[in-house]
This record gives sequence, structure tokens and C-alpha cells, in this order.
Amino acid sequence: MEHTPAERITWARAPEENFTGRVWFGPLSHVTEDGLKASGVYFDPAARTDWHSHPDGQVLYVASGAGLVQTEEGETVEISAGDVVYAPPGELHWHGAGPATPMMHLSLTTGGETQWEPRKVSDEEYRRR
Repeated sequence: MEHTPAERITWARAPEENFTGRVWFGPLSHVTEDGLKASGVYFDPAARTDWHSHPDGQVLYVASGAGLVQTEEGETVEISAGDVVYAPPGELHWHGAGPATPMMHLSLTTGGETQWEPRKVSDEEYRRR
């Protein structure tokens, strides 16, 4: 067994090329190439990912706060603490905090790296509901 106290988790700023606003990552798993990648992700209000997908899909568990998830087809879901979101393999989507509240979620993926689209989520897309 390996125990990591909360104060020893190394949080790092998410790269601006894939996020809008201030976003922080805290690794929760020791990843093997095909293993489970688990991360805590903290979003300041209105911060969000860019459009992306995952080869094997993604599970999000909202730990605190509230936010939004949207698919390329325009389906938008408001999410809050305790909610679970599943994005199937290859589904283009984005997620982030609500306009006035921060959010932290756990991100669970397998099957390789996130596939980032070369485009940001516009303010218009962010406000669409």
C-alpha cells in the first residue's frame, strides 16, 4: 500500500494551450501506459478545458463546487458536487467551472493521452445552455 497525505500531492498549473482560466492538476494515480490515470482537477470560476476526447472515454466525479459539461452536438449539462459524468470513447466535449463558482472534479481515464482539438471553447459556447 502507498499512502499520500493531502499536503504531499503536487498540484501543477494546467497548460494554457489546453485550458482557459486558472486550472490545477493533482495526480492521484501512478500511471502505467495502459493503466488508470486518476487526477484531481481544480477550476477557478469560468475556467474550462478546450475541446477534447479520450480514446477509452472519461469518468468525471464532481468533488466540490459546480460546473458545466458540453458535447460537440451542443448538449450542455450543469453539474455539482456528487455528480458523475461519463464521456464515451471519442466523444468531443469540454468541462469546467460555472461562471461564479469554482469546481473540483476527479478525472478517470484509461487508454492513452487526451486528444486535444486545436480550438478553444469560445465565450459564446461557454454561455450556451
